[in-house]
Amino acid sequence: MTPALASSLRGYSAADLRADLWAGITVAMVALPLSLAIAIASGAGPETGLITAVVAGFLISALGGSRVQVGGPTGAFIVVVADVIARHGFSGLVTATFMAGLILLVAGLLRAGKLIRFVPEPVINGFTIGIAAIIALSQLKDLLGLTGDLPAEAVEKIAALWQARGAVEPWALATGLATMALITLFRRLAPAWPGLIVAVALVSGAVALFDLPVATLGDRFGTLPRGLPMPALPTLDPATLRALLPSALIIAFLAGVESLLSAMVADRMTGDRHRSGAELLAQGWANLASALMGGLPATGAIARTATNIRAGARSPVAGMVHAVAILGAMAVAAPLASALAMPALAGLLILTAWNMSEPQHWRAHATTGPKADRLLLALTCVLTVLADLTVAIGLGVALGLALRLQRRASAPDWQPPDR
Repeated sequence: MTPALASSLRGYSAADLRADLWAGITVAMVALPLSLAIAIASGAGPETGLITAVVAGFLISALGGSRVQVGGPTGAFIVVVADVIARHGFSGLVTATFMAGLILLVAGLLRAGKLIRFVPEPVINGFTIGIAAIIALSQLKDLLGLTGDLPAEAVEKIAALWQARGAVEPWALATGLATMALITLFRRLAPAWPGLIVAVALVSGAVALFDLPVATLGDRFGTLPRGLPMPALPTLDPATLRALLPSALIIAFLAGVESLLSAMVADRMTGDRHRSGAELLAQGWANLASALMGGLPATGAIARTATNIRAGARSPVAGMVHAVAILGAMAVAAPLASALAMPALAGLLILTAWNMSEPQHWRAHATTGPKADRLLLALTCVLTVLADLTVAIGLGVALGLALRLQRRASAPDWQPPDR
């Protein structure tokens, strides 16, 4: 369970350091606006996303089993984090994250990383698409410039959005759509550029320059802090631990599965082979540390890991540089972040949700493979959106394993998704 950093530093050269510095700074420019947007969408303060990217991101790279893995807050957690905050407050989320860290440490020590092959692929695809739909739906309020609270349930939220269609703020909608268009343009014409932060910054700059009636991050949350808070232990009394155990198990499951999927994607892109035990241990330590610093749950981020690889990363040093670069940005540019337009961040997250759902694979999901697997994917997706993530994952995994036993043969190895 030796971290990948130990072997990566053997024969490490100045050229490797230069490549890792460039890759780390590039990924930081992608991770910074995403971390802010994910935290806001989760119902937490924007600074918690940055804290998580710095603290957990550094530890995931330093202690993990993948040479190029980049970690931090991800869209997969938005639904469960928002639910925990709504039920137990932010302090409850911190406790659940701390518990999830302990669970991941135990899983790593027991070498449970190999068990990912038993999680049915239709279940992973189904709850991923479902989470993406919930994320996109949650961002329509800011994209449309609506005020007031919306219902939490998906069907009721859609009905409320339709009823509020006459209150749409045109400047907010134009800001969000312009951000989405710029991000798409940068991805096609200049994929090496950190298009996310450039697009959000350009549109937010236009909002400030022309004094447009568009809500900004500062309007809603005030000025961001310039550094990290002091660590503090979360609430650990027995009653709180019992109440939060189901949420902690879901957080640990998502963190473990998402990090190992990300590591597998990295392996496919680089030809390396990650160490699943070290990866789970790193996720455990990262979530413990994030909780102590008042951050969010963290895991390996597939899109940021792919960006890291494309930027030329050669070792875990790149991921560590990414965390330090975000900390530097907090110290230098925290006041500027207050000018970021909320519809721009909403547009960014809607595009992130779209990519997360992997629309290029929808036709294959609907037309190929056993009919039972297609039904399982649809059921998991519907339950994720309309019921509860815990129910969706629990029932989906149980049905998937039952189907595998019924076929009396192990399902063929599957490839990790492209997101």
